[in-house]
Amino acid sequence: MKAITLTLQTQQPILATSFQGDPNSDVSYSYIPGSMIRGAIIGRYMRQHHLSELDLTNKDVKRLFFDANSTRYLNAYLLSYEKQPQRTLPLPLCWFKDKDAELKEDLPITVYDFSIERGDDPETPKSVGEYFWTKEREVVKLYKEKRRINIHNFRDRQKGRSTDNQGEIFRYDALDAGQIFQSVILCEDEDVTAIQDLLAEPNLWLGGSKSAGYGHTKIIDPKPLNAWNEIGVPAEKREDNDEVLNITLLSDTLLRDECGQPVADPMLIKQAVEEMLNISLPEPSNIFAGSTLISGFNRKWGLPLPQVPALAAGSVMVFEGIEINESQIQQLEDQGIGERREDGFGRIAVNGLKNLLFSASLAKSSDTSSLPPLKDEASRLLAEQMAQRLLEQKLEEYLQKKVGPLSLDDGISNSQLSRLQSVARQGLPNGDCSLVISLLNNLPSNAKSQFDRTKIGNESDKKSFRQQLDEWLGNPTDWINGIEVKIADVDRKFDDDRARQDKLAEKYTLRLIMAVAKKATKEKK
Repeated sequence: MKAITLTLQTQQPILATSFQGDPNSDVSYSYIPGSMIRGAIIGRYMRQHHLSELDLTNKDVKRLFFDANSTRYLNAYLLSYEKQPQRTLPLPLCWFKDKDAELKEDLPITVYDFSIERGDDPETPKSVGEYFWTKEREVVKLYKEKRRINIHNFRDRQKGRSTDNQGEIFRYDALDAGQIFQSVILCEDEDVTAIQDLLAEPNLWLGGSKSAGYGHTKIIDPKPLNAWNEIGVPAEKREDNDEVLNITLLSDTLLRDECGQPVADPMLIKQAVEEMLNISLPEPSNIFAGSTLISGFNRKWGLPLPQVPALAAGSVMVFEGIEINESQIQQLEDQGIGERREDGFGRIAVNGLKNLLFSASLAKSSDTSSLPPLKDEASRLLAEQMAQRLLEQKLEEYLQKKVGPLSLDDGISNSQLSRLQSVARQGLPNGDCSLVISLLNNLPSNAKSQFDRTKIGNESDKKSFRQQLDEWLGNPTDWINGIEVKIADVDRKFDDDRARQDKLAEKYTLRLIMAVAKKATKEKK
């Protein structure tokens, strides 16, 4: 198949709405979905051919837009800033670092690939976080998209202003203007010219709220390539991998179980690979999987698509005692697995990076943001207040997500849980964790045994409740993973100087302890 690289420079913020945030906000994905690109190109095709709707019985239409075996529109991920720009990829979930190692520009830290048999692991491993990556001169560079937050209010369409019934405030968290993303369109040789004609006009409008200053992008020099590989390493260099098969998802993947229901079960990856290659795989030796919800928008219906669970990009599955050849690797990577492959879902990489540990650092910041600096003191003060509230809102959402899968064994009494909540509540106004530490260090023997023998966690990873409390209280920032907010040129992070001054991490750690204790009490009832 031929590959056409589609480089997009955002001229306005892009609103590619995901399922994050509260009901009064729309939060964009960290990339431009392939479904959005496919929809925009379908719109161009209809305008060029003066069509009011597509003829789905037309063979050319089916092949160009609806047949995943013929044409696939991959997600547009960030393009690296280096002299030879590369399309970045989602970070694998099996990459960990030491919790005290801080990612910085031009100061590499050691990153460990836990999908490979572990050697000298860090004592306290922590997930690297949500980034995009590419390899540059033997160092993995990590990229993060830039965002813009705008506040809007509902207006009456006829009067052009808000009314008593329509004046609610809502928020758009969009991909910022001035960034460069790259997608790839995989197609048959006979369709290259047709697709290039559809990409000839440089101005392309993507996403929602196009009439409100969102969605304008420019296409930069689309190029057809004869030989293209998504991870940049030829398949023949990856077939000899010491009888280890490593499969990494490069995009969200939609798979169905034997009942036809979409589920986020990593074992369905094994089943899909076996069916495609007609082979039998052993049980996986390592699994690092995440889940997400996916949907979309059907412009024909004017309605959103149903929300369904899917395996998240970056999920990794490892099989030992199995080898596959070059042609099998190419077949898997070219076709992908699962449903909606024409929209860029189901992309996989086979036997990517093989290093047990390697160096990684943040890429140098790009100066392409379109956010103007705030010169007026009143505007800056307002932006700082908004950033603080949004940061606390994100922390609140993260707290709820953290508490959800945690559960306590039935080994501790309600009276001890109530006492723990009461002491944590006393320390909450000033972020004083020492009160809870003092309580735990001076427990009577009976209460101490209850905290020690009670287990907390999910089914696959449980530890002593006392041990978990000590870890949270000893390092309050460790359970929070890379939360930050930017409004204009005002940056707020959960661990910046102001957050440390306000003891933000300590306060939310105490709230986490209170929430866990309250949940356990309710579950007992």
